[in-house]
Amino acid sequence: MRPVECPFEADVLAAVLESRWPGRVDRELRAHASRCEICSDVAIVAGVMDGAREEMRAAVVVPDAGRVWWLARLRARREAAETASNAMTATQVISLTCIVALLGACFGATSLWFQSMLRSIALSIAAIDFKMLLAEHGALAAGMLVILFVVPAAVYWAIARE
Repeated sequence: MRPVECPFEADVLAAVLESRWPGRVDRELRAHASRCEICSDVAIVAGVMDGAREEMRAAVVVPDAGRVWWLARLRARREAAETASNAMTATQVISLTCIVALLGACFGATSLWFQSMLRSIALSIAAIDFKMLLAEHGALAAGMLVILFVVPAAVYWAIARE
């Protein structure tokens, strides 16, 4: 049965990664690696990987600090503008709602035909037996509640996750 580990494997790997292999290591470690199949494989594979790392390091182009700083400022400005835009949109929605409510209140308070219509609606609602209505149309009312409140909330949360 072939051994899976060698006690000198870590030493050989460290020597290769520190660029000391094979010239600047102990003679005993070199002799062991030449006899040990595991250590010789580690030295070969680590040497190839270390060489590839050096090639990749030479090919990497690091942008200058000024460009990195400039791109970071652009990103920060973009994120700040998006945050401010979200706050402004919320403020606009709230103010539009308040304006519509105020206009509706002014219209309702000044229009006689609208007030008479509201009175007739209120009297007809007072005459309705809600227990009977709910018993007959409870499923329809529940479906309408789902459509009016649950579906938009689910769509909002689904979009917010993206």
